[in-house]
Amino acid sequence: MRHDPGPAFRALHIPGNPFILANAWDLGSARMLAAMGAQAIATSSAAHAFTLGRPDMKGASRDEALAHAADLVAAVNLPVSGDFENGYGDAPEDCAETVRLSAEAGLAGLSIEDAAPPDAAAYPADLAAKRIRAASAAARALPRDMVLVARADGVMNGQYDLEEALRRIAAFEEAGADCVYIPLPPDFADLSRICAATRLPVNALVAGPFTAHSRAEFAAAGVARLSLGSALARATHRLIHDAAAEMFGKGSFTKLSESISSDTVDALLAKGAGA
Repeated sequence: MRHDPGPAFRALHIPGNPFILANAWDLGSARMLAAMGAQAIATSSAAHAFTLGRPDMKGASRDEALAHAADLVAAVNLPVSGDFENGYGDAPEDCAETVRLSAEAGLAGLSIEDAAPPDAAAYPADLAAKRIRAASAAARALPRDMVLVARADGVMNGQYDLEEALRRIAAFEEAGADCVYIPLPPDFADLSRICAATRLPVNALVAGPFTAHSRAEFAAAGVARLSLGSALARATHRLIHDAAAEMFGKGSFTKLSESISSDTVDALLAKGAGA
């Protein structure tokens, strides 16, 4: 995408009318998702780590993540957002530098977590807010638009409760975030409470038990954006796992019958390149 993708990406964030932010892990998956109707693509830190043969939270460096994101930007004619863990550093300036580098990579947005790898320990609330404030200041100083998503990951990671997460997203809103995100709150009904607690668009993760709910249900809760995280990549790995277990365990190959034709893939890749 040659022009600034930020405004088009920002316009997709409509509370009560969520778009699906399709997390891809390589050029082929990005182009297939684009061909199938994705309005925007995102990286997934976990899914990208899998392609490198590494576990989540011990995956790519900032340089590797940015290079991967730039490849996806070049692969599709859609806005691309970066899933950039903790901003690749503990200090507020680390987050600011990641924002600036994201713009250079051609990204339309990025997300920054309040959890430090490799053990997902939550940053103190005041530091978490300062990190988002620095990232927001860097984004506003850019010559183009950048959608900054502030993540409160402590509920998902077992570091703090929903009440603390709500306090954190309020602080992130005050610090200048454009969108907030509490992955996998305790109950689906909590999404309505999260959306009511902020004036910002809310991202929800469609993974685990939340896959049982429809887009219409997320819309009714007030959600503006639905991301997949590594769920689609892990679904792909599930097929690899099951087919390999069958082949090497039983000597049979029926799982391979679930594959898609090369002609279909070829057509989607060609379409996705121009989507």
